[in-house]
Amino acid sequence: MTPDRPSGHDRRPGAPGRHPRHERRGEARLPGVIATLVAVLLYLALPEGLLVGPRFVLPALEVLLLIPLVAVNPRRLTRQNRFSRGLSLTLVCVIGVSNLVVLGLLVRTLVATEVDDGGSLLLAALQVWATDIIVFGLAFWELDRGGPVVRTQAPRSELPLADFRFSQDENHDAVEEVADGASRSSDWTPALVDYLYVSVTNSTAFSPTDTMPLTTRAKLLMSIESVAALLTSVLVIARAVSALH
Repeated sequence: MTPDRPSGHDRRPGAPGRHPRHERRGEARLPGVIATLVAVLLYLALPEGLLVGPRFVLPALEVLLLIPLVAVNPRRLTRQNRFSRGLSLTLVCVIGVSNLVVLGLLVRTLVATEVDDGGSLLLAALQVWATDIIVFGLAFWELDRGGPVVRTQAPRSELPLADFRFSQDENHDAVEEVADGASRSSDWTPALVDYLYVSVTNSTAFSPTDTMPLTTRAKLLMSIESVAALLTSVLVIARAVSALH
């Protein structure tokens, strides 16, 4: 006879067989590094007229900001101080602001001048859109509930207010196979891939889908991303495609 399966509601943080929250290993460092380096490479591949200053200045700055962050947490994100926290937010800001400037230069190029090479501009538009997804995913990841270190290392009762409400945050009263993965019953916390998914859906649907923004800053960031994605898809890509004919 098959023994009864433990209920998801009994899988509480601190229940027998579970590690206390402060002993969790933390998120892996590698996904964040890969996402950052992809954004750097996308910038390096832009046409000369869309660069913010000399080609290698911004990428070099971003890599210099990334190196000490990797040194603090080379494998798992378990340690944080005021300096590393400020450094990680600065890195996201540098990538985000530079990408918005590139988008502005791209729009100006298409509106103010005759487009001769629509193919390269179409490719540049896709690069800007992909960077937009990455940087806002990183921004959501860094800000929500205190950031990736706090989300895994602090007790849930001490977490800052959430910026986003994921479906896992409200699934505790669903059927058992769904409730077992809910935040309340399994101590689930969002990781970088979850925030990248939020960024992808927001930049393609131009609105929240299954994850809702709760704070003013989250709503503001999602609004900026939606407007940037709308400019890229409707104005930039449409104009570049028309130049191909």
